[in-house]
Amino acid sequence: MIEQLFGSKTRVKLLQLFYGNPNRSFYVREITRKIDEQINSVRRELANLLSIGIITSDTVDSNRLYYEVNQKFEYYTPLLAMFGGKPMIAVAAEPNAETGKKKSIPQAAAPEPAELKALGNVELALYTGQFTRDDSSGIDLLIVGSVNPNKLHKFVSELESKENKELRYALFSLEEYKYRDQIKDRFVTTIKSSKKQVLFDKQHLLG
Repeated sequence: MIEQLFGSKTRVKLLQLFYGNPNRSFYVREITRKIDEQINSVRRELANLLSIGIITSDTVDSNRLYYEVNQKFEYYTPLLAMFGGKPMIAVAAEPNAETGKKKSIPQAAAPEPAELKALGNVELALYTGQFTRDDSSGIDLLIVGSVNPNKLHKFVSELESKENKELRYALFSLEEYKYRDQIKDRFVTTIKSSKKQVLFDKQHLLG
C-alpha cells in the first residue's frame, strides 16, 4: 500500500533509510548496498527527493557526494512518524488553560533495539563521528551502561563488517558518565554537542 501511495519501492526504501537514520549521511554505493536496489534506480529517486527538498546533498572526502534527510523540510515531522519507526510528539487539541497554547504530549519512548538488549543493561547508545560526518568527539559509537565486554566486541566487529569501516567506540558505566557530565568533562560535553544519531537513551542522559 505504501509503495502504491509513493509510487516506487525504491523511493519507499530510501525514505525508510533516511528517516530511520535522521542524522546520518550516506553515499550512493552505500545506499545501494543498504536498500538492495539497482544504482540507476537509486540515483533517479535521490534526484527526485532532492528536487522536492526531502533530502540534501554535500560533497566531501575526495568529491564523494553524501545525502541525508533535510530536517528543515516542511513535512519532516509527519514523514518521520511514518518512516522513522519512532512515535512522533502528539499535540493536544485543547489549549493549556494557563498559557492558552497547545501543549505537547510525549508518546512512549522508542523500544531498545534487540541487538543492544543482548549486550546487557544499555542506558545510552549513539552514533557520531563517521556516521554523521562530525569527528569532533573522536569516536563513532558511544555505549553507556553495564554490558558484557565480549558481546560488545562482537557487536562492534559485526557493525564494522556491515558498515565496511573501522569504528572507534567508548564504553562508560552509568555512574562514570553521570560524574563526567556533572563536572562538565570535555569529552562528554563534546559528545553532547556533536552531530549524532541516538539509538537509545533510557534515562534521557543527553537532556
